[in-house]
Amino acid sequence: MELGAHLPLIEFGGEGQSLTRIRGAAEAARDCGFAAVSANDHFIFSTPWLDGPTALAAVIEHTAPLELATTVSLAALRGPVPLAKSLAAIDLLSGGRLVAGVGPGSSERGYDAVGIAFEDRWARFEEAVALLRALLAGEPANPGERFAVPDQSLAPAPVRPGGVPIWIGSWGSAAGLRRVARLGDGWLASAYNTTPGRFAQARARLAEALQGQGRSSDHFPNGLATMWTWITEDRAGAERMLRGVLAPLLGRDPDQLARQVCIGGRGHCLELLGRFAEAGCDRVYLWPLGDEPRQLEIAGEELLPHLIAARSSRLEPS
Repeated sequence: MELGAHLPLIEFGGEGQSLTRIRGAAEAARDCGFAAVSANDHFIFSTPWLDGPTALAAVIEHTAPLELATTVSLAALRGPVPLAKSLAAIDLLSGGRLVAGVGPGSSERGYDAVGIAFEDRWARFEEAVALLRALLAGEPANPGERFAVPDQSLAPAPVRPGGVPIWIGSWGSAAGLRRVARLGDGWLASAYNTTPGRFAQARARLAEALQGQGRSSDHFPNGLATMWTWITEDRAGAERMLRGVLAPLLGRDPDQLARQVCIGGRGHCLELLGRFAEAGCDRVYLWPLGDEPRQLEIAGEELLPHLIAARSSRLEPS
């Protein structure tokens, strides 16, 4: 299993939002052996949320050779043309390191903010993804029912051969996984909305859906976004972070969250990540609840070597 790191787009305890903070996290991920950094999208959230694509662009020169990922961008709200322009620029300026994770967004507030009916999200999303793929690959794109497109290719184009890979976000529903198989180059799940067992079941359903599309599941990549993380052997401190910070932020039951996120000691975090690895997860994006450089350093020193060793052991011929 590989580890990625979410950029710190929100505050957890008055840290502030700044270029220094997001660059510090990006540099820590780079220096500690991580595979990627990512940023995701919310227009409206329970706390101020820094714009994801802008933050990702701001760390381009601090992250090479790491992959850059959107986890996810709101294709149905941003629209295929504006989103394609932003993604193509990030890909070009990073030398072809971008993977575009996209989703419709699960918050009705985001749709209300731009005057779009939440009930129309899936139809908008499917159309937006088809147009986005064509625009990023420099292929002809016909206007859809909901989105216009230019009558010429967008320029400059991405530099990644074949265009920017598009991963589809899905929590694991049957309909969502069929959409991944039909539209995506990869699958992006949500850590705090699944478990290792449910991930394994969803991965099996995705393999069936890919087969139905005439596609192989053997090398179809996946990732697990938004793995909230606070690695500490201080049990009381972990409880304060879980019950006093994360659960109120998300409006979730803390006892359920405790089983799904990396809040606690090294043993708990390794056990959880190991179970996801056994379930077939390729990469997990950690999102520290503050003190990002130190938390990523701990993960790089105390988690990543064990995950790499376990992966190597599984790949060795019996």
